[in-house]
Amino acid sequence: MSVASAIDRGRLTGLLEAERARFAELHPRSAAAYAQARGHLFGGVPMTWMNKAAGRFPLYLESARGARVTDLDGLEYVDFALGDTGAMAGHSPAPTMAAIRERVETRGGITAMMPTENAAWVAGELARRFGPEQWSFTLTATDANRWAIRLARHVTGRPRILVFAWCYHGSVDESFALPGPDGGAVARAGNVGAPVELERTTRVVEFNDIAALERALAHGDVAAVLMEPALTNIGIVLPEPGYLEAVRELTRAAGTLLINDETHTFSAGHGGATRAWGLEPDAVTIGKSIAGGIPAGAYGLSAELAARVEALEGADLIDTGGVGGTLAGNALSVDAMRATLEHVLTEPAFEHMTALATRFTEGVQATIDRHGLPWSIAQLGARTEYRFASPAPRTGSESAAAADEALDDYLHLFMANRGVLMTPFHNMALMCPQTSAADVDRHTELFAQAVAQLL
Repeated sequence: MSVASAIDRGRLTGLLEAERARFAELHPRSAAAYAQARGHLFGGVPMTWMNKAAGRFPLYLESARGARVTDLDGLEYVDFALGDTGAMAGHSPAPTMAAIRERVETRGGITAMMPTENAAWVAGELARRFGPEQWSFTLTATDANRWAIRLARHVTGRPRILVFAWCYHGSVDESFALPGPDGGAVARAGNVGAPVELERTTRVVEFNDIAALERALAHGDVAAVLMEPALTNIGIVLPEPGYLEAVRELTRAAGTLLINDETHTFSAGHGGATRAWGLEPDAVTIGKSIAGGIPAGAYGLSAELAARVEALEGADLIDTGGVGGTLAGNALSVDAMRATLEHVLTEPAFEHMTALATRFTEGVQATIDRHGLPWSIAQLGARTEYRFASPAPRTGSESAAAADEALDDYLHLFMANRGVLMTPFHNMALMCPQTSAADVDRHTELFAQAVAQLL
C-alpha cells in the first residue's frame, strides 16, 4: 500500500500479535513471576503503573547499571525509559552509590528526624539552578505539589487551582481535569475516587491558549496556576513563542501564584526549563530524578512568597500544617541528592545528554521524512518523543487525540524484542549521562525497520 495512505489496521494487528508471541517466548521467567505475584500483589505488581505492558505482562528487573537494564530472563536492554525519568542520572550512578554506602555502612542514621548539613547544600544548589531562594523536601513531586498548592491557597485566600488539559502532576487530585462542554472542569475518564467534584477545586484550560487562560483567571478565585513549562506525559507539547511570558504576565495581573512543576521538564537543562527559558515562577516543584533513584522531592519558594508564608497568622507550619511526612528530608535521600546534583546531573552531563537527544530526534525524523509519514517528533533537552500527528500537537487534547494504542504497543514490543526499552506510557526516550551514540543509533536502526515492516 502507498505510504501516503492510512495504516492498514489488519496488517498492524498481525504484526502486533506476532511481536506479542515473540515477547512471550523470550520472557518465560517474567511471565511466571507475574502469574505468581497475582496471588497477593494487588493487580500483580507493586505499583499499578507497571501494568502498562504492551506484552500483556511486565518485564521483571534483575539488575541495572548506567543506561542498561537486564531482565529476569537474562536479556539486556538499552534503556531509554530510565524509570520514566526517575533514573535520569542513569541506573546506580557511582557517586550516588558511594554516598548511599557512606550513609548506610559508615554513618548510619537513615531516618532520625534530625537535619544534616547536606540539606542546606542541596537547598542552595536547587536555588542556584532554579531561582527560588527557599527550599524544603518531600519524598515525591506529588507531595511537593500538594504542599505548594496548600501554601498558595493559604496566602491568597482563594479556593481553586488552575491546570492544563492532560497535564502531569503525579497523583494530585486537582490535576485530573479536562475542560467540559461549558468550559468547567470535569474529571478525566477513569479517575478514581476523587474526594470532591473537580468543578469545586479546579479550573482547566488548554495549553498554549492565552485567551482561555485570561478568561479563567478573570473569575478571581484561582490561587495558583500549576503547570509544566511544557506538557510531557501526553507526548511533549512545547510552548509556542511568547506563551510562557503571557502566562507570567496574566498570573501577576490576576494576583495568582505560578508554580512550575519541573519533575519531567528538568530534562531541558541543569536548571530545568525555568533556567533554560528564563522563567520567573513563584514556586518550583521537582522530584524523581534529583536523588539518582532514591525517593526524593522538593519545593522551592521565591523570597517574596516565603516571606508571605512566614507572615501568615494562625498557620502552624511546624505541626498541624506540616507536610512531607516523617521520612521527608531523611539523611539518606539528602545525601543522595547532593551526590547526584554535585557529581552526576551536571552542566556537562546535560550537554552530552541533549546532544544525544538531538541525534535521536534527527534519526527518527529522517525515517518519518523518507516515508512521508504524518507523524512528528518533539525534543525537550535530553528528552524526545514521537507522536502520530503532523504538525506536532499544540495542546494536550490535540496530543491525546493522536494516540494510537495498537501502534504504540507494536513499536514498544518491536523495540523490546530487540533489546531497546522505551517509556511504556508513550514513545518517550530519555538520555542519561551513560547513554552512548551507539545506543541512539541502535534505536534509529530499529525504528526504521519497524516502520518498513508496518508499511
